[in-house]
Amino acid sequence: MFKNKKVIIFDMDGTLIDSINIWNEVDKLLLENLGVKETLDTEKLQIRRDESLRRNSKSENPYLEYYKELKEIYKFHLEAEKIGEVRYEISEKYLKDKVDFKPDVPKFLKLLKEKNFILIIASTTRKQNMNIYRNENKNIISKLKLDDYFSIIYTREDAKEIKPNPEIYLKVMKELNVKKEECLIFEDSLVGIEAGKNAGIEVVAVYDRYSDRDREKINELSDYQINNYEEVIKILKTEV
Repeated sequence: MFKNKKVIIFDMDGTLIDSINIWNEVDKLLLENLGVKETLDTEKLQIRRDESLRRNSKSENPYLEYYKELKEIYKFHLEAEKIGEVRYEISEKYLKDKVDFKPDVPKFLKLLKEKNFILIIASTTRKQNMNIYRNENKNIISKLKLDDYFSIIYTREDAKEIKPNPEIYLKVMKELNVKKEECLIFEDSLVGIEAGKNAGIEVVAVYDRYSDRDREKINELSDYQINNYEEVIKILKTEV
Protein backbone atom coordinates (compact mmCIF):
# COMPACT_ATOMS: atom_id res chain seq x y z
CA MET A 1 0.00 0.00 0.00
CA PHE A 2 2.66 2.54 1.02
CA LYS A 3 5.59 1.24 -1.04
CA ASN A 4 7.15 3.98 -3.20
CA LYS A 5 4.55 6.51 -2.04
CA LYS A 6 5.51 10.08 -1.16
CA VAL A 7 2.17 11.92 -1.01
CA ILE A 8 -0.89 10.84 0.97
CA ILE A 9 -4.08 12.68 0.00
CA PHE A 10 -7.21 12.69 2.14
CA ASP A 11 -10.79 13.61 1.58
CA MET A 12 -12.30 15.35 4.63
CA ASP A 13 -16.00 14.59 5.29
CA GLY A 14 -16.54 10.90 6.03
CA THR A 15 -12.85 10.12 5.59
CA LEU A 16 -10.90 12.07 8.21
CA ILE A 17 -13.90 13.36 10.14
CA ASP A 18 -17.18 11.74 11.15
CA SER A 19 -19.54 14.27 9.61
CA ILE A 20 -21.86 12.78 6.99
CA ASN A 21 -24.77 12.22 9.37
CA ILE A 22 -24.32 15.74 10.72
CA TRP A 23 -24.97 17.09 7.22
CA ASN A 24 -28.03 14.84 7.00
CA GLU A 25 -29.31 16.33 10.27
CA VAL A 26 -28.55 19.85 9.01
CA ASP A 27 -30.63 19.25 5.87
CA LYS A 28 -33.46 17.85 7.99
CA LEU A 29 -33.42 20.94 10.23
CA LEU A 30 -33.19 23.19 7.18
CA LEU A 31 -36.37 21.79 5.68
CA GLU A 32 -38.19 21.83 9.02
CA ASN A 33 -37.16 25.46 9.62
CA LEU A 34 -38.45 26.36 6.18
CA GLY A 35 -41.85 24.89 7.01
CA VAL A 36 -41.76 21.34 5.62
CA LYS A 37 -44.27 19.34 7.70
CA GLU A 38 -43.75 15.85 6.31
CA THR A 39 -41.69 13.22 8.15
CA LEU A 40 -38.16 13.46 6.84
CA ASP A 41 -35.89 10.44 6.41
CA THR A 42 -32.25 11.54 6.75
CA GLU A 43 -30.97 8.69 4.57
CA LYS A 44 -33.28 9.73 1.75
CA LEU A 45 -32.15 13.34 2.21
CA GLN A 46 -28.55 12.21 1.83
CA ILE A 47 -29.33 10.22 -1.31
CA ARG A 48 -31.09 13.20 -2.86
CA ARG A 49 -28.23 15.55 -1.94
CA ASP A 50 -25.58 13.17 -3.28
CA GLU A 51 -27.47 12.60 -6.52
CA SER A 52 -27.95 16.33 -7.02
CA LEU A 53 -24.27 17.09 -6.47
CA ARG A 54 -23.23 14.32 -8.85
CA ARG A 55 -25.72 15.53 -11.47
CA ASN A 56 -24.48 19.11 -11.14
CA SER A 57 -20.77 18.36 -10.66
CA LYS A 58 -19.84 20.39 -13.74
CA SER A 59 -21.81 23.41 -12.54
CA GLU A 60 -19.99 26.48 -11.26
CA ASN A 61 -21.76 26.02 -7.91
CA PRO A 62 -23.20 22.51 -7.47
CA TYR A 63 -24.64 23.32 -4.05
CA LEU A 64 -26.54 26.30 -5.44
CA GLU A 65 -28.13 23.92 -7.94
CA TYR A 66 -29.03 21.65 -5.01
CA TYR A 67 -30.76 24.57 -3.25
CA LYS A 68 -32.61 25.39 -6.47
CA GLU A 69 -33.88 21.81 -6.58
CA LEU A 70 -35.05 22.04 -2.95
CA LYS A 71 -36.83 25.29 -3.79
CA GLU A 72 -38.61 23.60 -6.69
CA ILE A 73 -39.52 20.43 -4.77
CA TYR A 74 -40.94 22.22 -1.73
CA LYS A 75 -42.15 25.41 -3.46
CA PHE A 76 -40.12 27.62 -1.14
CA HIS A 77 -40.54 31.38 -1.57
CA LEU A 78 -36.92 31.97 -0.57
CA GLU A 79 -34.36 32.27 -3.32
CA ALA A 80 -31.80 29.49 -3.63
CA GLU A 81 -28.98 31.72 -2.31
CA LYS A 82 -30.98 32.47 0.83
CA ILE A 83 -31.72 28.78 1.37
CA GLY A 84 -27.95 28.25 1.32
CA GLU A 85 -27.47 31.00 3.90
CA VAL A 86 -30.05 29.44 6.21
CA ARG A 87 -28.38 26.05 5.81
CA TYR A 88 -24.99 27.47 6.72
CA GLU A 89 -26.39 29.24 9.79
CA ILE A 90 -27.85 25.92 10.98
CA SER A 91 -24.64 24.02 10.27
CA GLU A 92 -22.23 26.40 11.98
CA LYS A 93 -22.85 25.16 15.52
CA TYR A 94 -22.63 21.53 14.38
CA LEU A 95 -19.32 22.20 12.64
CA LYS A 96 -17.87 23.88 15.72
CA ASP A 97 -19.16 21.56 18.42
CA LYS A 98 -20.19 18.17 16.99
CA VAL A 99 -17.75 17.19 14.25
CA ASP A 100 -14.74 15.13 15.35
CA PHE A 101 -12.03 12.96 13.86
CA LYS A 102 -12.81 9.37 13.12
CA PRO A 103 -11.18 7.00 15.64
CA ASP A 104 -7.36 6.77 15.40
CA VAL A 105 -7.08 9.45 12.70
CA PRO A 106 -4.77 11.70 14.80
CA LYS A 107 -2.54 8.71 15.60
CA PHE A 108 -2.36 7.78 11.91
CA LEU A 109 -1.56 11.32 10.78
CA LYS A 110 1.19 11.71 13.38
CA LEU A 111 2.73 8.41 12.30
CA LEU A 112 2.63 9.43 8.62
CA LYS A 113 4.29 12.73 9.48
CA GLU A 114 6.99 10.97 11.47
CA LYS A 115 7.72 8.83 8.41
CA ASN A 116 8.09 11.97 6.25
CA PHE A 117 5.09 11.56 3.98
CA ILE A 118 3.67 14.74 2.45
CA LEU A 119 0.06 15.06 3.63
CA ILE A 120 -2.67 16.79 1.61
CA ILE A 121 -6.38 17.42 2.07
CA ALA A 122 -8.40 17.57 -1.17
CA SER A 123 -12.02 18.12 -0.20
CA THR A 124 -15.23 19.46 -1.70
CA THR A 125 -16.16 21.06 1.62
CA ARG A 126 -16.39 24.85 1.58
CA LYS A 127 -13.43 26.96 2.65
CA GLN A 128 -15.62 28.51 5.36
CA ASN A 129 -16.29 25.08 6.82
CA MET A 130 -12.66 24.03 6.57
CA ASN A 131 -11.59 27.19 8.39
CA ILE A 132 -13.92 26.23 11.25
CA TYR A 133 -12.24 22.82 11.42
CA ARG A 134 -8.82 24.49 11.31
CA ASN A 135 -9.43 27.23 13.85
CA GLU A 136 -12.63 26.82 15.87
CA ASN A 137 -13.56 23.16 16.30
CA LYS A 138 -12.17 22.21 19.72
CA ASN A 139 -12.67 18.46 19.15
CA ILE A 140 -10.23 18.64 16.24
CA ILE A 141 -7.85 21.31 17.52
CA SER A 142 -7.37 19.57 20.86
CA LYS A 143 -6.01 16.50 19.05
CA LEU A 144 -3.92 18.19 16.36
CA LYS A 145 -3.86 21.33 14.25
CA LEU A 146 -4.53 20.59 10.61
CA ASP A 147 -2.08 23.23 9.38
CA ASP A 148 0.75 21.59 11.31
CA TYR A 149 0.26 18.33 9.43
CA PHE A 150 -1.04 19.14 5.96
CA SER A 151 1.18 20.87 3.42
CA ILE A 152 -1.83 21.83 1.26
CA ILE A 153 -5.52 22.02 2.15
CA TYR A 154 -7.70 22.28 -0.95
CA THR A 155 -11.42 23.04 -0.67
CA ARG A 156 -14.34 23.33 -3.07
CA GLU A 157 -13.19 26.77 -4.19
CA ASP A 158 -9.91 25.35 -5.48
CA ALA A 159 -11.41 23.35 -8.37
CA LYS A 160 -13.86 24.27 -11.12
CA GLU A 161 -15.50 20.85 -11.02
CA ILE A 162 -16.19 18.70 -7.98
CA LYS A 163 -15.66 14.96 -7.64
CA PRO A 164 -16.02 12.57 -9.50
CA ASN A 165 -14.08 14.93 -11.78
CA PRO A 166 -10.36 14.31 -11.03
CA GLU A 167 -9.40 18.00 -11.25
CA ILE A 168 -8.55 18.44 -7.56
CA TYR A 169 -6.23 15.40 -7.58
CA LEU A 170 -4.56 16.43 -10.83
CA LYS A 171 -3.95 19.83 -9.24
CA VAL A 172 -2.18 18.20 -6.28
CA MET A 173 0.18 16.30 -8.57
CA LYS A 174 0.93 19.41 -10.61
CA GLU A 175 1.50 21.56 -7.51
CA LEU A 176 3.91 19.05 -5.95
CA ASN A 177 5.42 17.87 -9.24
CA VAL A 178 4.87 14.22 -8.36
CA LYS A 179 3.78 11.22 -10.40
CA LYS A 180 0.50 9.42 -9.87
CA GLU A 181 2.42 6.32 -8.77
CA GLU A 182 3.89 8.35 -5.88
CA CYS A 183 0.45 9.26 -4.50
CA LEU A 184 -2.13 7.42 -2.41
CA ILE A 185 -5.68 8.66 -1.79
CA PHE A 186 -7.99 7.96 1.15
CA GLU A 187 -11.68 8.38 0.32
CA ASP A 188 -14.98 7.17 1.78
CA SER A 189 -17.52 7.89 -0.97
CA LEU A 190 -18.08 6.48 -4.42
CA VAL A 191 -17.69 9.86 -6.14
CA GLY A 192 -14.41 10.44 -4.31
CA ILE A 193 -13.07 7.05 -5.27
CA GLU A 194 -14.15 7.63 -8.88
CA ALA A 195 -12.28 10.95 -8.83
CA GLY A 196 -9.13 9.27 -7.58
CA LYS A 197 -9.30 6.50 -10.15
CA ASN A 198 -10.05 9.03 -12.89
CA ALA A 199 -6.76 10.70 -11.91
CA GLY A 200 -4.97 7.35 -12.21
CA ILE A 201 -4.07 7.22 -8.50
CA GLU A 202 -4.41 4.25 -6.16
CA VAL A 203 -7.28 4.71 -3.70
CA VAL A 204 -7.95 3.35 -0.22
CA ALA A 205 -11.67 3.06 0.56
CA VAL A 206 -12.28 4.10 4.18
CA TYR A 207 -15.42 2.50 5.56
CA ASP A 208 -18.25 4.89 6.36
CA ARG A 209 -21.71 3.45 6.92
CA TYR A 210 -23.33 6.34 5.06
CA SER A 211 -21.79 5.00 1.85
CA ASP A 212 -23.15 1.47 2.32
CA ARG A 213 -25.59 1.76 -0.56
CA ASP A 214 -22.56 2.07 -2.88
CA ARG A 215 -20.44 -0.53 -1.08
CA GLU A 216 -20.27 -3.06 -3.90
CA LYS A 217 -19.12 -0.47 -6.42
CA ILE A 218 -16.74 1.12 -3.91
CA ASN A 219 -15.06 -2.22 -3.25
CA GLU A 220 -14.90 -2.93 -6.97
CA LEU A 221 -13.21 0.36 -7.87
CA SER A 222 -10.90 0.93 -4.91
CA ASP A 223 -7.44 -0.62 -4.70
CA TYR A 224 -7.62 -1.22 -0.94
CA GLN A 225 -10.39 -1.27 1.65
CA ILE A 226 -10.13 -0.59 5.38
CA ASN A 227 -12.80 -0.78 8.07
CA ASN A 228 -10.96 1.59 10.41
CA TYR A 229 -7.66 3.40 10.84
CA GLU A 230 -6.31 0.85 13.31
CA GLU A 231 -6.03 -1.54 10.37
CA VAL A 232 -4.02 0.84 8.22
CA ILE A 233 -1.76 1.86 11.12
CA LYS A 234 -0.69 -1.79 11.41
CA ILE A 235 -0.02 -1.91 7.66
CA LEU A 236 2.01 1.31 7.79
CA LYS A 237 4.16 0.03 10.65
CA THR A 238 4.84 -3.16 8.71
CA GLU A 239 5.61 -1.61 5.33
CA VAL A 240 7.53 1.55 6.25
